Amino acid sequence: MTEVAVSRREQILATAADLFARRGFHGVSVADIGAACGISGPALYKHFPAKDAVLAEMLVSISEELLAVGQERVAAAAGVPSTAVRGLVDWHVTFALDRRALIVVQDRDWSSLPDQARERVRSLQREYVDLWATQLRLLDPSLGLDAARAQAHAAFGLINSTPHSGLLPDAAMHDLLASMALRALGLDA
Repeated sequence: MTEVAVSRREQILATAADLFARRGFHGVSVADIGAACGISGPALYKHFPAKDAVLAEMLVSISEELLAVGQERVAAAAGVPSTAVRGLVDWHVTFALDRRALIVVQDRDWSSLPDQARERVRSLQREYVDLWATQLRLLDPSLGLDAARAQAHAAFGLINSTPHSGLLPDAAMHDLLASMALRALGLDA
């Protein structure tokens, strides 16, 4: 088994996410991020032009990942909407359990995101919601687009509760959240 090397840039993003989740974007300095990564604060500027660029890349990249993997899950379902929704739920729960800090950062530090990055994240998130909504409407053709989007957002709210609700071991929490989300979306768990 080979270990995947983590780039310095990836290390900075992961470390910053943990720091931002604990102390908030404005409670963390460039020097804090550098020290936690074992580099000087000014050395961080070799990788990112500013602290808000760290936040921007962090939130844009997770939105891109959510959408890309979601699209893969839908494609792998081969036109079976119930399989697609199950795949989307499984993916989102896995993501939420693995990236709790990023959920906190997204929620709390949204206003610190530079305008261009905020618009990119919003665009990606709309695509992700619509990916879910399309599958939900295929499951229930009587469902309007707004209702399907509302269902997707409600499922995200449940699943993204992991920073606060993750009281069980991750495997048990995954099963619990997935079954609750599936039932909320009208599927058997």
